[in-house]
Amino acid sequence: MTLPTTGMRAFTGTVLRGKDIPAAYRTDRSGHVPTGEPEALVLAANVDDVRRAVTTAAEAGLSVVVRGAGSGLAGGAAAGAGSLILDVSGLNRILELAPDDELAVVEAGVSAAVLDAAANWHGLRYTPDPASIAISTIGGNIATNAGGLRCVKYGVTGDAVLGLDVVLADGQLLRTGRRTAKGVAGLDLTSLFTGSEGVLGVIVAATVRLRPVPVDTITVAAYFDDVEQGAAACAAVLTARVRPAMLELLDEASLREAQDLLGVRGESAGAFVVAQTDGFGARAEADLVAKTFGEFTSRVRVGDDPEAAGELLAVRRAALPALERHGRVLIEDIVVPRSRIAAAVRRITEIAARHDSRINTFGHAGDGNLHPIIVVPRDDAGAYPRAVAAADEIFATALELGGTITGEHGVGVLKRAWLEREQGPAALRTQQAIRRALDPNGLFNPGKAL
Repeated sequence: MTLPTTGMRAFTGTVLRGKDIPAAYRTDRSGHVPTGEPEALVLAANVDDVRRAVTTAAEAGLSVVVRGAGSGLAGGAAAGAGSLILDVSGLNRILELAPDDELAVVEAGVSAAVLDAAANWHGLRYTPDPASIAISTIGGNIATNAGGLRCVKYGVTGDAVLGLDVVLADGQLLRTGRRTAKGVAGLDLTSLFTGSEGVLGVIVAATVRLRPVPVDTITVAAYFDDVEQGAAACAAVLTARVRPAMLELLDEASLREAQDLLGVRGESAGAFVVAQTDGFGARAEADLVAKTFGEFTSRVRVGDDPEAAGELLAVRRAALPALERHGRVLIEDIVVPRSRIAAAVRRITEIAARHDSRINTFGHAGDGNLHPIIVVPRDDAGAYPRAVAAADEIFATALELGGTITGEHGVGVLKRAWLEREQGPAALRTQQAIRRALDPNGLFNPGKAL
């Protein structure tokens, strides 16, 4: 069925149809392109546009695929035949910033970077810090329960979400959660929608927690002979009971590629780790981190210069864009217990050799969230099947080591076949029942996540 012409003028935002829809809207950063062409694109300007798009799609027999910046890495925002794409990036206002209560109310299209900058004026910050912070939207971050560089100390996106505004399948606007520091009335609907990957409703606004800007921040950088040694050093830091705000690991190729992309002349090494400690005990913690790194390498640098720290973190954030220059990439985000980080890295190296695939590993070593990035060269026709086989082994390895198939990117399309293997049939049936209860006609994101 197609979207009816009647009532299209009622939208405040722009509506595009068929061939007028830009090709980029069919996929997200994962590169997954579904079959067929979407029927319509609604560039929502406000919540009423969202509600109208949902009810109009339901009447026309179309599915609804929600997207913000399109920075998702699991195919969750990819849209094909029979779909209405609902772009909520135009809902980009900070509705309220309440310094005394340390919270903000923002629309779904606001980026974490914009909110963080606004909070900084009041001595506060928004702690979730995904590597794509400059472009990804808070709505999308909540939909995938995104992680980030500061997860090890401050938690994932969901740990900062106090409440949500969600448009349901019948067009009703639901408000969940609270504005208070604590509250346990009723079922936790906020957590239900956080990480739901667009299959339960459309997140249009959020009430989020802010935290004070730390009084002190110290950066510790270290260079190792190989990635296994770097992973072992990260595990040793955590065993020493230090909780840095950040603990990031890059293998040799990722470090080299990131430096090349940024045009910076940095040290070469088999692995690079950057850590940050913050707060009143930052210097004491940094000393312990440096001492622990020193048990594995002599190349340890400690400093409190914000500019130098920014350059080091820029290298970490540039790792993925640098690899994307060489072809399509399968971007995995497994998590293993912290004590198994080195074992996981060793297994990934073996998998790469076995499948003749280029796999670069970096990620949030502080919480065991590794990103094995499988590069599929454009000029190698056999590379993609080998990459898929390698990815399957990586997922199996994560489960075997007591971990999970995704720590922050979500299941989307690309990992759907593995969800039951991780959680079991009973858990999957329970989640599917919840989905049917909220969306009985399968309006939202069919074929995704569950």
